[in-house]
Amino acid sequence: MASVLVIGGLGAIGAPLTDELERRGHDVWVADLPWNERDRYYRCDVSEYRQLERVFEDREFDYVYHLGAEFGRKNGEDFYETMWQSNAVGTKNVCRLQAEHDFRLIFSSSSEVYGDYDDVMEESVPLEEGPRQLNDYAISKWVNEQQIMNAADRHGTESVRVRFFNTYGPGEKYSEYRSVVCKFCYRALHDLPYHVYEDHHRSFTYIDDTVRTLANVIDSFRPGEVYNIAGEEYYDIKELSDMVLGYLGKDDEQVEYRGTETHNTLNKKASVEKAKRDLDHEQRVSLEEGIPRTIDWMREYYDLK
Repeated sequence: MASVLVIGGLGAIGAPLTDELERRGHDVWVADLPWNERDRYYRCDVSEYRQLERVFEDREFDYVYHLGAEFGRKNGEDFYETMWQSNAVGTKNVCRLQAEHDFRLIFSSSSEVYGDYDDVMEESVPLEEGPRQLNDYAISKWVNEQQIMNAADRHGTESVRVRFFNTYGPGEKYSEYRSVVCKFCYRALHDLPYHVYEDHHRSFTYIDDTVRTLANVIDSFRPGEVYNIAGEEYYDIKELSDMVLGYLGKDDEQVEYRGTETHNTLNKKASVEKAKRDLDHEQRVSLEEGIPRTIDWMREYYDLK
């Protein structure tokens, strides 16, 4: 049994990850921004060093999952001050505390680091090919990865980086800044208009598949490694929208079709061979199965008949 801290453990990925780690018998603590009644909880802002320092002064951890960050391209433009403070300063705080307290770090990065790269996205691409990240959120995630690599070089810290590809599913509450699956499901359920960028293609990952692989990192920790966590299916965005509407039995009257979204990668096709080899990664839930589960959860959560 390991002692584990999940920074951002109330979030859409952090909460089910916490549950999964506890099911596996680990001693799991959570740090996040809101007040919360759960046991083994620290309220803190990752961008405030003093607040985060108190957590590590109170308890020693074997592993720390760092999921505490501002999420999303549009969010990173509308609230860039908060995003940079949380993502860049917050990760620097974590790296400094790691050097002092010697825990193993699992860092949540993003497929956004692949930027304008238009081929299969293998983990080595950002360093070898140097693609240009297309928005501030993407840039911040690549900055975070470099912060972690620099900390390993300077202080001998041990970290693993994981890059999420469009994780979606139950537990993701709607906002304009959430995943495209979340937005399509919510807006179609409520008969609200939304737009579809037809030229874009994505690998999608159901939340249970992401969480299972993420929890496996503890069991197969390889310092310095980086992994894509993604589904192996590949769809264009119109196909996603059609699945949502098809399950709901609705037409596309409320959908506006557009071509290309600027400052957003056209194609994100992930290589997951490393994650399958090292982390026993497996896509168990297809997009056709995951969309109904997501919509059914939303119906219950938002009390829709």
